[in-house]
Amino acid sequence: MLLKKTILISFLALLSISIFSQNRATNENFWSNVRYGGNFGLGFSNGGFNASISPSALYQFNEQFAAGTSLSFNYAKYDDQKLVAYGGSILSLFNPIPQLQISAEFEQLRINRTIDTPTTYWEDNYWSPALFVGLGYSTYNVTFGVRYDLLYNNDKSIYGDALMPFVRVYF
Repeated sequence: MLLKKTILISFLALLSISIFSQNRATNENFWSNVRYGGNFGLGFSNGGFNASISPSALYQFNEQFAAGTSLSFNYAKYDDQKLVAYGGSILSLFNPIPQLQISAEFEQLRINRTIDTPTTYWEDNYWSPALFVGLGYSTYNVTFGVRYDLLYNNDKSIYGDALMPFVRVYF
């Protein structure tokens, strides 16, 4: 009886050590599979200015599939109009071959628009969803491509067109 208890306790102790070491390795592997990146933009025009920043993080499940999230902030001022947009998105990337990237992204932005002229003041605040599907060419950590907003609304979107180019960089 004592021998059975000793064997059982030894087995359970070895099993718990094995499980603990697997959890530790899994945790270390998790962070080694996380990639960081995003985008930063500046735009200048006659009477206008635009700045945006969107940091993001992706988890690389395998060589073909990655998914993650992003935060977004955009400020624009054109003549008497001002726009502030902020929010986030979830993103998935699929590379059937290393050079080809297919993407899907759902973005939700809070839009605050104002027009302030000597004769009128107008303010509009709303949520604006976007569902992008994209196709890009990947080389190393950079992808160049185009994406299309399936939910594009000409009156509410902060983007000038449903079809737009992109550059993604992840490390």
